[in-house]
Amino acid sequence: MINIFPWQCHCTPLLVQMGSTRTLRDKVDRFLYAMHLHDDQLSDIAARFQAELKKGLSVESNAAAAVKMLPTHVRSTPDGSETGQFLALDLGGSRFKVLQVKVREGMGIRRGGVELVEKTYPIPKELHIGRGTELFDHVSESLKDFMHEKNISLEKKHPLAFTFSFPCEQATLNQGLLLNWSKNFRARGLQGKDVVQALRGAIKKTGGMDVEVLAMVNDTVATMMTCGFDDQYCEVGLIIGTGTNACYMEELRNVDLVEGDEGRMCVNTEWGAFGDDGALKDYITEFDRDVDAASNNPGKQILEKMVSGMYLGELVRLVVLKMAKLGLLFEGHVSDALRTKGTITTEHVAAMEEYKNGLNNTRNLLIDLDLTPTSDDCVAVQHVSTIVSFRSSNLVAAGLAAILTRIKQNRNLRTLRISVGVDGTVYKMHPQYPKRLQKVVRRLLPECHVRFVLSDSGSSKGAALVSAVAQRLALRRRQVDETLSPFRLSQEQLQLVKTRMRTGLEAGLKGKGPSAIKMLPSFVYRTPDGTEYGQYLALDLGGTNFRVLLVNFKQGLQQNPRLYHKIYTIPLEIMQGSGEELFDHIAACVSDFLDYMGMKRARLPAGFTFSFPCEQTSIDTGTLVSWTKCFKATDCEGHDVVSMLREAIKRRNEFDLDIAAVVNDTVATMMSCAYEDPQCEIGLIAGTGTNVCYMEELKNIEKIEQKTGNKERAEGTAEGEEDKQDDGRERERKEGHAEIPQMCINTEWGGLGDDGSLDDIITPYDIEVDQNSLNPGKQRFEKLTSGMYLGEVVRQVLLDLTRGSLLFRGHVTEALKTPGIFQTKYLSHIESDRLALLQVRSILQQLGLDSTCDDSIIVKEVCGAVSCRAAQLCGAGMAAVVDKIRENRGLDHLNITVGVDGTLYKLHPHFSSILQETARILAPQCNVTFLPSEGGGGGKGAALITAMARQKLEM
Repeated sequence: MINIFPWQCHCTPLLVQMGSTRTLRDKVDRFLYAMHLHDDQLSDIAARFQAELKKGLSVESNAAAAVKMLPTHVRSTPDGSETGQFLALDLGGSRFKVLQVKVREGMGIRRGGVELVEKTYPIPKELHIGRGTELFDHVSESLKDFMHEKNISLEKKHPLAFTFSFPCEQATLNQGLLLNWSKNFRARGLQGKDVVQALRGAIKKTGGMDVEVLAMVNDTVATMMTCGFDDQYCEVGLIIGTGTNACYMEELRNVDLVEGDEGRMCVNTEWGAFGDDGALKDYITEFDRDVDAASNNPGKQILEKMVSGMYLGELVRLVVLKMAKLGLLFEGHVSDALRTKGTITTEHVAAMEEYKNGLNNTRNLLIDLDLTPTSDDCVAVQHVSTIVSFRSSNLVAAGLAAILTRIKQNRNLRTLRISVGVDGTVYKMHPQYPKRLQKVVRRLLPECHVRFVLSDSGSSKGAALVSAVAQRLALRRRQVDETLSPFRLSQEQLQLVKTRMRTGLEAGLKGKGPSAIKMLPSFVYRTPDGTEYGQYLALDLGGTNFRVLLVNFKQGLQQNPRLYHKIYTIPLEIMQGSGEELFDHIAACVSDFLDYMGMKRARLPAGFTFSFPCEQTSIDTGTLVSWTKCFKATDCEGHDVVSMLREAIKRRNEFDLDIAAVVNDTVATMMSCAYEDPQCEIGLIAGTGTNVCYMEELKNIEKIEQKTGNKERAEGTAEGEEDKQDDGRERERKEGHAEIPQMCINTEWGGLGDDGSLDDIITPYDIEVDQNSLNPGKQRFEKLTSGMYLGEVVRQVLLDLTRGSLLFRGHVTEALKTPGIFQTKYLSHIESDRLALLQVRSILQQLGLDSTCDDSIIVKEVCGAVSCRAAQLCGAGMAAVVDKIRENRGLDHLNITVGVDGTLYKLHPHFSSILQETARILAPQCNVTFLPSEGGGGGKGAALITAMARQKLEM
């Protein structure tokens, strides 16, 4: 025989007692059936709360939202590197605390720890409902008393963190407008005012202190930060005490009330108001309605009144009272104490549910309420308490499930690992509450790995950590800005680049002595006029791919030609082998294409687009000046590439070609676009490499005249072009576009700076990239602007920031030390406006870089700084070219089109617009249109030049 109720003086068989207990509990369950929430109902509540979260975040619906979703301007959780000393104030109840918080300061603190020195001060009741200025005067005077007592210097400036546990609307981290008081506070004159400003005013009035308020945070946010200091996965804060609330790290792009879309921000949900708009009407019982009606704020804080410690005891009292009135308890007897509001507290609820002493505690409580309980009464009342507190933990679990689901969806994850920082008397004191809550959350979200972390130091430590994080981010911001400042070019610097480019163009045209900008004649004297027709082969070598095209021009202006093409890979061992191997490989590719087209027996006229610097003495000869873009084939530099190709074709002895022209890819791009737009007289390549060509007046190309025998050739060809001019020359001259003898000049502007003219804007990162390149000291402008090098410049910056512990927690990975791993295509992906930071992190993880959200923001900023500088430099160079053409023609205003090709220009989300805007600002007298070339632009251009060369021979 076991006596489970020690106050009973009689003995009952155990089976009879157990059966009786089940019957009693069944009766209570039926009476409180509305408080039993099964999983389908909890999922429904979670879905409703998710809708409220979204409503509160939207600027259009926030005003009508019950859950206000207040931005806190806390943008990062602790990363473990925070340090410093802070004062802290914690105001949120009948007492408040003043603290000194040391984060990794002093020898006595354990590694990675926080030391707290605190003192609690009472707040007289008259200040709860008095003037707000008097309340803050009391707080300020207590702060000064604390500093005196703890021998904290009053002359030294101290950062202060302020935990203020009432709903506030924040525009910045250190500002907050009080929305409304709660917890029996009604201090006058502060609602709608900035409480931080009120605190500053009180501190100034008290005098004798030098204190800077760095941050004001809600106690829920502070709890998250406290737990986040020891657990990097903690991104949710939860309070279940006298009141209840939750906060979490939301993607900033979803927080309409704050400008910007990069990163995350902690949002204070103020979820206690969930249900104020009727969202919980299906789940509210008559007892909830009674509690609400008797409260200080009827119709407000509905969820809080269903779950928080201020109301749980009252809910139990109302249930027990009604059951007694119905004769279900105490034989219908109702005491005055049971009728009195507040006689059952949440502490009583916790005591009644203790594992061993619960029934005894229940009996003692009921006796204190002047009741005479039987053992059945005790079992029934204990079960009422269990149902009320169980419903509380279920509702909190549903709310958490909504928040965690939103975080998982925001980050596009199938599973989520996350920690929830928790504080509050209900969670800490109630023996069963934590287990119930955790079990239901995990049941509702089986795909989430959720850890609950109990706050050990309250909200004061968290407020100090918010300040420490703010200081860390501010310091990092300054250091990152200092690192990137050399990439941010002023208008004066860009104007200097334009001037230096113009000087380089002029020097290259004269050809007297060495010139950084080669200004190579192309022997292309005009752009297409629409009369080109026939079938031509085009060969295009400019990088790791080699293209062969068959281009068929129809007669008639601007008729779209028909193109057939194949792309072949140039292996690295061919690119850096012997010249004979390279050109034999090219001949093999052409042979394969002719086989593919069934044209091997036809002797087609061909144009060769060769995208490397060549000295030309005619349209069909080109001596390679130097390799670029990773090509290093031997015995090519100083040799005629057309002759080398002809010899390779001869060695193969399978087909023959009539190679009529060799052209640079930039010239070919200009010609291709000019076929579409007659105003196109400039070509621009912004891709793996960079270059510009343009139509220069023949009289200005002095270097042709300096070459023996070439003056006559140039003049003779120019005369041939002049013979084609019509009698409308005078009219065209008046319109600013007279037929003056011209030649397209391949500038090879990538060499700007090889003479040191760009040293004042070249950064240490550029120097590192140059020294590790295949051609140190050469193509300096190209190494600042082209796709082959921008990714490597970014990698060098990221490596430096990581070594300075500003990125990736200071962990320099092998991947980050690997040259070439950060390809320029990643800049285009990372800088895309449509790409969320989560996807940026995914790209970095593919590169072996484990980044935080803050890391991703900085990486995106580095990419933006490097690519923006590249676009601005190209824009400055373009401004020099178009202004030169305008001045050549003696015009006040120039309308001209630039034909453009290259992956950087076409695929990068911002490169083209920045380039165009820079050119517009630096060349205001020129109206420049940029026309991207269509597929096969280089080959099409070479075919056009070949057609024009063949037409000339037929004349």
